[in-house]
Amino acid sequence: MNIREESLKKHYEWQGKIEVISRAKIETREDLSLAYTPGVAEPCLEINKDENKSWELTRRSSLVAVITDGTAVLGLGDIGPLAGMPVMEGKCALFKEFADIDAFPICVKSKDVDEIVRTVELISGSFGGINLEDISSPRCFEIERRLKEVCDIPVFHDDQHGTAVVVGAALINALKIVKKQMDKAQIVICGAGSAGIAICKHLLNMGAENITMLDSRGIVCKGDLQLNDAQMEIAEVTNKQQKRGTLSDAMVGADVFIGVSAPNIVTCDMIKSMAHDAIVFPMANPTPEIMPELAKAAGARIVGTGRSDFPNQINNVLAFPGIFRGALECRASEINEEMKQAASYALADLVDESELNEENIIPSALDKRVSKIVAAAVVKAARETGVARI
Repeated sequence: MNIREESLKKHYEWQGKIEVISRAKIETREDLSLAYTPGVAEPCLEINKDENKSWELTRRSSLVAVITDGTAVLGLGDIGPLAGMPVMEGKCALFKEFADIDAFPICVKSKDVDEIVRTVELISGSFGGINLEDISSPRCFEIERRLKEVCDIPVFHDDQHGTAVVVGAALINALKIVKKQMDKAQIVICGAGSAGIAICKHLLNMGAENITMLDSRGIVCKGDLQLNDAQMEIAEVTNKQQKRGTLSDAMVGADVFIGVSAPNIVTCDMIKSMAHDAIVFPMANPTPEIMPELAKAAGARIVGTGRSDFPNQINNVLAFPGIFRGALECRASEINEEMKQAASYALADLVDESELNEENIIPSALDKRVSKIVAAAVVKAARETGVARI
């Protein structure tokens, strides 16, 4: 039985990966009176007088909503909100396992941006944070932007920013090994959707200056009227030499390749055309842009993918539990760029220089230290930038 068959069997057994466990013991009449009526009136009245008391008198301070419309589920595409539910439950299980955060899957049966934004806004007071998940590009950019405007809690689209944070950490350490600088490295990002654009913005914020992006039509260039708004914005700050052409053209002399696009689109000849000591992160799932063994054979020095069966797994679970844990601990009003950068550097620093090598540039997704270290860095950055409320 392969992993897919075994997973389906387990899902039939589990009938859901999460459940609600009561924190209040209810075994006596007094227990009932304390947890429910008449005693529960007192915390209600306290919150009525001061809504901030909801953080102390309810589970809100450790509660995150995981929200999808089911339009971009893993590598499956637009399969709908109900079909996306197993992924959302899995995300909730990861929140609990890695950061002791209670998370609830909320699958919204709409593709209308206004409806989704209004729905999330209306329920946001029940939660300490909003994790947007598997929403298609470019709608995801507008949904996140508008929710940040109307919600006073962190709104975080993990497909964008979680991916970007972990890529940033992996690249920090990979560049240390090859002795190259972020601001000097020639970086190619293949895939101009939500993840690719977020990675690009994050790396620019971390000091990268030479990034070329590609979509399915080739190199992204300023002035191309076929680009969507998000791509037009990123075209203004990338491809400074105004190159045109294909992926093959972009790869010549590149120090770094980052793929969030499609399987098997990078050839060995493309890798051979890159600069010496090339860093290659083909992260399309389940089949990367080029298989690691082929990239290595063609001359890549460091290779990282999104898969757990190869070294250097670039996995969102390294980022989002700790980022939300930190944001909740300091009751942050948002997750800003400084907090995301702090998370990348904290992740990178977890790999001791004595352990750093071509096949160990990023901590394991199962490393129990990760969420605490990331959370501490996020809290520090939130306080330094004035978005922490405690």
